[in-house]
Amino acid sequence: MRTALQILFRLATGFIFVMFFSCETPEPVKEATPETITRLQLTFTPDGGGDPIIVAATDPDAEGVQEITASDSIRLLASVNYELQIHVFNELVEPAAPEYDITAEIEEEGDEHILLFAWTENTFASPTGNGNIDWRNDDVVYLDTDLNGLPLGLRTSWATNSSVIKGDFRIVLKHQPDLKSENSGADTGETDLDFTFGLRID
Repeated sequence: MRTALQILFRLATGFIFVMFFSCETPEPVKEATPETITRLQLTFTPDGGGDPIIVAATDPDAEGVQEITASDSIRLLASVNYELQIHVFNELVEPAAPEYDITAEIEEEGDEHILLFAWTENTFASPTGNGNIDWRNDDVVYLDTDLNGLPLGLRTSWATNSSVIKGDFRIVLKHQPDLKSENSGADTGETDLDFTFGLRID
């Protein structure tokens, strides 16, 4: 028969066990809400130098009633190799605020983000095809990767065709915390940004 001392010891041990596990700090949950983006800026720089081609799209009130609009269409020269750099900003805060430059946040959280692209067929000699928004594994020439070696898309490479072409160039920024993989695409995670520029090659 158990003594009163044994019973008290077991009760005390059980109480300490429950308290230990109930006081553990919960694992932090990764943020899955879309970024607040009011400005998307594209800079196409020709290989070997030359004047960069810069276009932007702005949405002054983010989730408000105003629509996002482009400053101009993208106009690239035929038979030229370009490096595209993408920058995104939240201009609803002061430039000195850490939330202003969303580009830096995307780089820091590269394992949670990916930029996907689509364009009018035959616009580029490289990458060929029409982009990887419709199919994640279609060809896009990424120049940057996240800490897991997966593509990010803030820097990409584009070689235009030799003929005059008029079409579209679409960019989608996906937020995929704990979801990003070699095959995760436009249907995975939250959409931070989805915009289509007009595009002309001449």
